[in-house]
Amino acid sequence: MNATVEDLTVNYEENGQLIIKEIDKAILSKGAWATVLFRYQEWIPANDSYGPDKYAIRRYKKTGGEYRQQSKFTISSAEQARKLIETLRGWLD
Repeated sequence: MNATVEDLTVNYEENGQLIIKEIDKAILSKGAWATVLFRYQEWIPANDSYGPDKYAIRRYKKTGGEYRQQSKFTISSAEQARKLIETLRGWLD
């Protein structure tokens, strides 16, 4: 149960194997609606290891005392993350 924003994770296990491993997270907003930025890696069975870092922004809505995911955006590469940062810096400067 995800009663607090701090409880939210992207970790996902299947048959005893951690498929999605959360590396870090940043809570961008809290309240009835929460926004969390996750840094994670996915297990690649063919390589028997985790792949490169990936990033996702997820929005959650608190209903009945529990947070439920409402939407997500996956940043598909480090290059896309850099472009996002660069664009935001340009808009904010």
